[in-house]
Amino acid sequence: MQIDVVCEKTMLLGESPLWHPLENCLYWVDIVAATLYRLNVADKSLQEFGMPSQIGSIAWRAKGGLIAALSNHFAYVDTQVGSTQMIASPLRGQYGVMFNDGKCDRQGRFWAGTKDIEEQNPLGSLYCLDTAANVTEILRHNFTVSNGIAWSLDNSQMYICDSPSRKIYQYEFDSITGQLGKFRIFAEVPESKGFPDGLTVDDEDHVWSCHWDGWQITRYDPTGDIVGVIPMPIPRPTSCCFGGPDFKTLYVTSASVGLSASDLQDAPQTGHVFAVQLGVQGLAEPAYRG
Repeated sequence: MQIDVVCEKTMLLGESPLWHPLENCLYWVDIVAATLYRLNVADKSLQEFGMPSQIGSIAWRAKGGLIAALSNHFAYVDTQVGSTQMIASPLRGQYGVMFNDGKCDRQGRFWAGTKDIEEQNPLGSLYCLDTAANVTEILRHNFTVSNGIAWSLDNSQMYICDSPSRKIYQYEFDSITGQLGKFRIFAEVPESKGFPDGLTVDDEDHVWSCHWDGWQITRYDPTGDIVGVIPMPIPRPTSCCFGGPDFKTLYVTSASVGLSASDLQDAPQTGHVFAVQLGVQGLAEPAYRG
């Protein structure tokens, strides 16, 4: 296993890594800095786009550009100039919450969860933006900090975690209607291993989950058993995605926000973006088809 830094710029809260399968480049966001990044891995050129508000998550759009969950609304992002166009604002009139992690399902819908900004109370919900730009609140006030959305290979299960509770949940998923059914606790992270953050699924139907304050990424089999651990050189890996021409590279974002000078001295690569070379293959993230 080889772990390399692909971007040395220090993120405050790097999140939502996305390998664009048509552009062959890596996107991610810095939530706190309200900035979108695009890295051409081949020539290492980096573009930065300032966003009108904090940006929680992104997905690529089949019609071009990206779709994003900004602090309180969904928007299209024109990646040529960095401009945004609001689609829907389901959080209008709500206070103390903001959008966090999000991802597209294989039917082309964009899902995003919200979080309590103070990270104290279960105010977070789960929303689905369909391909006609209609928004549905799927789960209401189920999470303090919703995170880590992904689906099983057969589309029958949806993963989402509530970071402060240290639990990753697995919901029955109807891929046609987008409705959720029964759920179970897929995995629970011990206190000594930090908090579950962003996650992804590989082509063997295994889940890869980053541990905030845990210095590691854990690989779970479809039953929730741990089958592998990647020790990371930073305390706060935040999210991961597979990419590269063969999708055998795991790209990992990280965060420096809230860490002391001593913490940063102990882990000087904190806030960087990493590439982990694996023998395991992942999948391209689906596009938003609206």
